[in-house]
Amino acid sequence: MQASVGDRIVVHAHHLGEPDRDCEVREVRGSDGQPPFIVRWGEDGHETFFFPGSDATVDHYQHAAN
Repeated sequence: MQASVGDRIVVHAHHLGEPDRDCEVREVRGSDGQPPFIVRWGEDGHETFFFPGSDATVDHYQHAAN
């Protein structure tokens, strides 16, 4: 999995009726956009060190050049 700062990672629910979880990539710690990531979780805003599993997907966003 590759991600950039600002991308959204969605962790898909494992059980019927459970909501998906999502987080925003705040920092990429691996090389070439690879995990681990520092993320901020959407449901409560806490930040964690994160290694996504096979149940996660990335929504890539266009990043404006500064």
